[in-house]
This record gives sequence, structure tokens and C-alpha cells, in this order.
Amino acid sequence: MCGIVAAVAERNIVPVLIEGLNKLEYRGYDSAGIALLNPTLTRLRSVGRVAELAAQAAGQVAHHGIAHTRWATHGVPSERNAHPHVSGGLAVVHNGIIENYAEIKQELVAAGYVFTSDTDTEVIAHLIHCTLKSVPDLFDAVRVAAQRLVGAYAIAVLQEWDDRIVVARHGAPLLLGVGEDGRYAASDASALLQVTRNMIYLEDGDIAELKRTATRIVDAQGTVVKRPVCVSTLSADAVELGDYQHFMQKEIFEQPQALAATLEMIGGAQTLTPNLFGVAAPELFKDADAVLILACGTSYHAGLVARYWIEQLAGLPCTVEIASEYRYRVSVPNPRQLVVAISQSGETADTLASVKHAKALGMARTLALCNVPESAIVRECALRFLTRAGPEIGVASTKAFTTQLAALFLLATTLAKQLGRLSPEQETAHLNALRHLPVAVQKVLMLEPAIKVWAQHFADKHHALFLGRGHHYPIALEGALKLKEISYIHAEAYPAGELKHGPLALVDRNMPVISIAPNDALLEKLKSNLKEVAARGGELYVFADADSVVEDEAEEAEGDQAAVHVLRLPEHYGLLSPVLHVVPLQLLSYHAALVKGTDVDKPRNLAKSVTVE
Repeated sequence: MCGIVAAVAERNIVPVLIEGLNKLEYRGYDSAGIALLNPTLTRLRSVGRVAELAAQAAGQVAHHGIAHTRWATHGVPSERNAHPHVSGGLAVVHNGIIENYAEIKQELVAAGYVFTSDTDTEVIAHLIHCTLKSVPDLFDAVRVAAQRLVGAYAIAVLQEWDDRIVVARHGAPLLLGVGEDGRYAASDASALLQVTRNMIYLEDGDIAELKRTATRIVDAQGTVVKRPVCVSTLSADAVELGDYQHFMQKEIFEQPQALAATLEMIGGAQTLTPNLFGVAAPELFKDADAVLILACGTSYHAGLVARYWIEQLAGLPCTVEIASEYRYRVSVPNPRQLVVAISQSGETADTLASVKHAKALGMARTLALCNVPESAIVRECALRFLTRAGPEIGVASTKAFTTQLAALFLLATTLAKQLGRLSPEQETAHLNALRHLPVAVQKVLMLEPAIKVWAQHFADKHHALFLGRGHHYPIALEGALKLKEISYIHAEAYPAGELKHGPLALVDRNMPVISIAPNDALLEKLKSNLKEVAARGGELYVFADADSVVEDEAEEAEGDQAAVHVLRLPEHYGLLSPVLHVVPLQLLSYHAALVKGTDVDKPRNLAKSVTVE
């Protein structure tokens, strides 16, 4: 959600800023802009893709600049609302939401400032400009002005005839890049790999001054601090499309490697150890009497699957909460409860706030399950497990989800062992199943040609229904989310047993019904639900195991009334079956979107990293 790139360097930084914005496109945006000093201010803005801004900026030369991709929160997508926003010779870009902007705006209007946009960001520009009248140094003025801001923000500021860029963050991600010829800032590391691998991750409340060869950082109290320089392990190739048509397609096919990397630490292990989750895990796991999972979107669905695993294997009661709901409702705290926060980016605003809320209620046993090692949620939690999926550029999450599932199964089995509920034989079997998971997923990917044929049937559909039972019900939820995200087909998911309690009224020839039918204890129950669909003339698309019997005489007897399409996964995978069954649903959504011609990697109205409420 929004993206910032800033640079002050010996080289011409215009290509650096434009390339940085290209790398941040996956975060979601509706407009883009750039401000350059040479030594006076030049501002360029456009609605639409970064390519349009790049065309405007062709031929520009500058050594100081800030750039931005905007995802609208205040004011419609338009050039007047695009960043950077200016006040006099000062320009600002901003990620986040300023909650008290209306109050500050009223004061600034009374002081004679004229607003030309509908954004909360313009308030920041005018507030810093106003502060400069009494605090003439830009760095100090930003620090003083930031103390007035309520909400989440990452900002970058430059001023005419000044050789610095000043940045600040509170509640929104921002990192610095230390290059041989300059200093840089960005919303994430992928934007800066073109110039440096040396990164400084700012803490909440930090304000930094960037010069060509030096950096100064102060914390929220105004004390000069040194933040460590970390060498990013992110590969530049990892954020390139390569031979694939879309990043989503690339990331679907990267899942075997992502799973192998995530599970690397158990590659030669004979036993499970809590230390996989941090040195303090043995102590924090020991007396845990319940688990609370906090997450949003796809990560929430991963948590729902984990509930089945944790309760079945570890025997611990497990609650899964949508983070944006949990943080605002009155709940009953349990200090012995293990709180698990799941987030691909580690910057999801609602999940981060929910962890802080849980800790404020006295629940200090916190575990971050995340894909980004230096992220805010990882730093906030006592324990961590990194999924190592690599960068995920497509807005619709795929490999982040399956690696989260693998990590959560590892957590469930580790808790089970800690509580004495896992025999040595079961432990060995689970470890072997996890180690085989990348190979099993690779086999499922070979179903793509048949799934492409199915996708053709969805081109003229406006609605779809997904069904699952047990720990495959959350997979049905995830399949419905993927289809609606990228193809814009309205999709809902239900536990199959709920069909007769309402959703069956929707079933007809125009409502495709996608069902997950693993060969487990609930298969016979599911088959009766499928017969209910067939009897109403519904068209069934069934993802079954190799040995699942789903076409019986009753369905065949319907003849012209019903159509039943079945694709069989290569093998049954027991408790880990959800990891395999979600892959064909990802492929179905991807190819349905291709048929419909939607923007697969950048679906309308959505952002990758939701860093505001």
C-alpha cells in the first residue's frame, strides 16, 4: 500500500527513483509522482502506471529526489491528489493515514495556508513549512512537526537549496540504503537492491537525515542513535519476472522451492525442537494452555487450518481472530495463551496493532510467523518463525500461504511433542511428510493443463460457490478469495454441510460449484452434499484425491441435469492435504482471470501490503 523511494547521491538519481517505483508497483497504487531538486524544486505527477511518470521524467537530471506510488485513502485518484505534495519550496511524500489531519488543517487554513488537494498528506507539507518559521533547520522542523501527527506514517521530505533529505517513520515501514555514492530510503528493500544491499531498518519514532556520504538518526526522544547496517539476502532476480507471464504464475510455480527453503532446518532432523521458534520457545511453550491466532485475509485462512491441527495434535484450544476485529472488541485475556501473529509482510497494520493490544492485556507469549525478517511484527514478538518464501509480488498471495501452512503444521507438531502427545513414530512420520511436501506440490502443478480447460468454463460466470469440510473448509475460503481477487467473479465458500441451511438456494446451471474432496473421514458426508448440488442442476468441479470415489450411481443417474467434472491429485496427503489442495485452486483462479483479461498481478482496488487500517 503506497510506496516511497528517496535518494541523495553523486549519480543522477532519476533512473534510481523510477526503477525503485517499478519494484514497488506490487504494493498497489493508483497514481505516482516525483520531486527533484536541481537546486530548485521540480514536481511531476501522473494518474496510472509508473511508466507514464517515467515518460514525463525522461531527460531529467538531479542528485536529490523523492518519489511515490499512491493508494488512495483521502481523496479520489487524481493528479491533484498524487504525491509529492508541496508547500513553498518544500515537498513531502507519505505512506499511512494521519488521523488528526482535519484538526491540523483547520489551524493551517486559519494561518493562511491554501490546500489544493483532498489528502491528509498535504497537511504534513504545510505543517513542516509552518514549523520552519520558528525552527529554521529542516531536520529539527520535521522532528517537531512529527510530534503533532497522530496515526501511521512514513515520510520523506526535501527542501530547495538544502543538500539533505529527511525521513521519519511511525507505524509504517521505512528503511535506509547505504550506498558507495549516496544514501537512499524506501518502503522495502526490493526498491534499493539496484544500488545497495546494505540496509538500515528504522524503528518506530526514528527520524533520519540523509546526505550523500552520511546518515544521522535520532529516536522518538530526540537522542542520536546508531541502527545496525544489515546486508540484505534478497536476490535481485527474485523480484524479476523472468520467463513467466505474471508474478502470480511465477510464485505459484515457486512453491516447491519456497516450501523446501522454509523447511530446510528440519532437512536432516530426527526430532522436533521448540528452538525452531526461538531460544525462549521451550520456556514460553511449556506452560501454554491455549493458542490465539491473529491474522488478516489469506493469513487468516492459514490460521483457520492451523486451528484444526493444533487442537487435534496438541490438544490445545485454539482461537483464530480477524485482527481488525480482535483489537476493537472486549475479550478475555489469558496470560498463559500463546499468541501467534501471521503476516506475509510483517507490516500489516491491524495484525501489528492486535499484537500490541494482546501484550497490553498481559499476554506476553507472542510468536511472529512472517516472511520478512526485519519487519515490525517480527520485532514486536518474543518468538519468530520465518517462512522464507522469498519476495511475493503478486497481490493475490500464493507461496506465502503454503509456506505459512507448513510452518503452522510444524508449530502444531512441536506443541504436541512439548505436551507429550506425540509418539516417536508419529514424530518421524510427520517429519517425513513435511520433507516430502515440496515433491508432492511439484506433482500437483502438473495438473495445470487440465485446469486451464476448466478455466474456460468460468469466462461468462458471475458467481461461484466453493465447498469443503473439516480442515479443507478454510481452503475453500481461500479458493473463493483468490477467484474474486483476480477474476472479479463473486465467490463464496461454505462448509459443505451448510448447503441445506441457505446456500443451496443459489445453485443452478449458472452457479459453478467447486468442491474439495480428499479421501478422508468426511468424504462420504461430502458426497451427500455433492448429490444435493447435482439434484438441483448445479455444475460441479471436484478436486479429489487419486483414490476418492466421488462419481457414484446417484450422480450418474441425473444425466442431463448435472455435470460433474473431476480432477484427481496425484496422492493423498493426510493432515497436510490442505497444502496440496490449495494449489489447483490457485491455478484455477489464475487461468480464469487470464480468460477474463483482468490485471492478474495488480487487481483493482487492492494493495499488497495493507499498512493502514
